[in-house]
Amino acid sequence: MTPTQWLLFILFIQLVHFLGTWKLYVRAGRKAWEALIPVYNAIVLMKIINRPKWWVVLLFIPIINLLMFPVIWVETIRSFGFHHRKDTILVLLSLGFYIYYINYYTTDGYIENRSLQPRTEAGDWISSIVFAVVAATIIHTYVMQPYTIPTSSLEKSLLIGDFLFVSKFHYGARTPMTTVAMPMVHDTIPMLKSASYLKKPALPYFRIPGFQKIKRNDIVVFNWPTDTVQRFFDKSKIHVDKPIDKKSNYVKRCVGIAGDSLEIINGDVYINGELSKMPDRTKIQFFYTVDTNGQQLSERTIRERYHVREGMVVDGKYVLNLASEDAEKIKSNLLVKSVTKYNEPKGNFDESVFPHDANYPWSRDNYGPIYIPEAGKTVELTTTTLPLYKRIIEEYEQNELSVKGDTIYINGQVATSYTFKQDYYWMMGDNRHNSEDARYWGFVPFDHVVGKPVFIWFSWNSDANGIQNKIRWERLFTTVHGSGEPVSYFKYFIILMAAWYGFSLYTDYKKKHK
Repeated sequence: MTPTQWLLFILFIQLVHFLGTWKLYVRAGRKAWEALIPVYNAIVLMKIINRPKWWVVLLFIPIINLLMFPVIWVETIRSFGFHHRKDTILVLLSLGFYIYYINYYTTDGYIENRSLQPRTEAGDWISSIVFAVVAATIIHTYVMQPYTIPTSSLEKSLLIGDFLFVSKFHYGARTPMTTVAMPMVHDTIPMLKSASYLKKPALPYFRIPGFQKIKRNDIVVFNWPTDTVQRFFDKSKIHVDKPIDKKSNYVKRCVGIAGDSLEIINGDVYINGELSKMPDRTKIQFFYTVDTNGQQLSERTIRERYHVREGMVVDGKYVLNLASEDAEKIKSNLLVKSVTKYNEPKGNFDESVFPHDANYPWSRDNYGPIYIPEAGKTVELTTTTLPLYKRIIEEYEQNELSVKGDTIYINGQVATSYTFKQDYYWMMGDNRHNSEDARYWGFVPFDHVVGKPVFIWFSWNSDANGIQNKIRWERLFTTVHGSGEPVSYFKYFIILMAAWYGFSLYTDYKKKHK
């Protein structure tokens, strides 16, 4: 929606509110015009229903307001004596328009100092659940979001089955763009397998300022820019055009930031001409061919000693997905004749690799150099360079692009250069030969960034036998970033919880014996 359309929509909502409530304002001892003034009318309404003024803020927070509107409808009718179950059902089913009936066709007086305590135990439960959901949605949307690692693209650094807390405030919380959506679910309603949101009305992109910029080699959660699938892992060929904040969530390592020149040489990443230095916790993996001259390696040895999750046998040789230190370790095995890292030679054109153009004969192992766009910077635009930036110009920055012969037109004007409106990033998995990342679909715009994973609160190994072994105890309550071996703070959490429980028992005991 354009700013003008949003203004008209807001004015329409204010008019609907005024027509349905102005007599109620008068019954409560206020002036009729007070029901018409935006924001001020909400402040007055909070006074009428005897609720705190800060509730007004919740009415203007996307998604949260969808939960608060029904609460306000119910509180309004109860302030005028309509507290029976049928009244509550009618106001909810009518989406608040039952208030029109009360406004024009009833004369019940205003209850100025009505009790705010629920009349029934069920009402008490519902009230508690509603505000628990509101609080959880605020935290989920603007502070911290739980996330599960679904694939092995960051294997060794993050494992399949790791449950993370993703910080929204490090890079700045992004306000929802889809204003009508089910809280605390992503793009699909569980079990129903249908969209959890409506595309319209939609808010423009806005991000609350963060206290940290994305740094090279940060692990980042973001919305997959080229996502058109109905649901994550859905193999059907249904093409779905999703809003940014409802695209599938991905987690990768940001190996290149805005303004960098990136090149991959024989699998190694170079930034601005220098080999990228990875954090010491990083475990980069590649596929290696392990020749044992026909000798057979123990499956248990492969799995446990060399930490292999993915492998196969091809032409009598093992093809194993190994971290570099495990590749060195396996060389010392007496049965091993040679260990060779798989490498797609330079100049081999892989059509699946971005920008999917023969002018750029790149592969996953030998790629670039490529410039990562920075907000405010300008690049020369030709029919040769256009494939690199076409999606940015058209999709991410919403311009009309056309090409006639060798001439490029942007928004109807001849263009020989282009200036970027936002920063872009290059996201890759540590499991370099088993990661669908920026090498295949290109740049990640900053408006697609969700947050920074900071904490592993649980980890589940579905391949292990027995519950005791399925829980990766050493990974519980460990940090995602940092140097040195990860340290589990789980025991400290247990001690803290035990202390809190003991203190609660003590205070309850003191109250009973006063």
